[in-house]
Amino acid sequence: MSKLWTAPEDDPRTFGQPAGEKATYREYLDNYLLTIEMKCDGLDAEQLGRRSVPPSTLSLLGLVRHLAQMENHWFQRVLQGRTDALCLYKHEDDPDWDFGGAVPDPAVVKEAFATWKAEIAKTDEWLYALEEADLGREVPVDGGNHATRDVLVHVIEEYARHAGHADLLRECIDGRTGL
Repeated sequence: MSKLWTAPEDDPRTFGQPAGEKATYREYLDNYLLTIEMKCDGLDAEQLGRRSVPPSTLSLLGLVRHLAQMENHWFQRVLQGRTDALCLYKHEDDPDWDFGGAVPDPAVVKEAFATWKAEIAKTDEWLYALEEADLGREVPVDGGNHATRDVLVHVIEEYARHAGHADLLRECIDGRTGL
């Protein structure tokens, strides 16, 4: 059985007093990214690709692929209007490809984490340059318009939900709970 909890002094997440709305979103987003990374830490391809409960395709590797796709969709395609950007992990014949294609192969694991990290780097660059005043700027979403801040909150919500999934998946793999 592995270590159950991360000692507070070893926790890389921050719980400070961010100054401003954008800084608050950034801190929450960064903490959830770290949580997902910590849940995947130390696992091999077979463990990362292990499905939760049949017939579900949910796995930690699938979550990483899904989160890369989600980062790409919301930050590249929606918030930056780059509709020419490649849709990651989407296949016309398999709408669940982000999870369905998450097979326990070291090459698939390496590619998934590299893609997720690359999407996060693009997001970081864009978010760093975003002016606080632009949080109210509206962007087209599903036939309507939503403020940039609403999209950011949605992304944080998505990470939070999947961090909960990652908690349960990791516990099923090796009994590890907490961080």
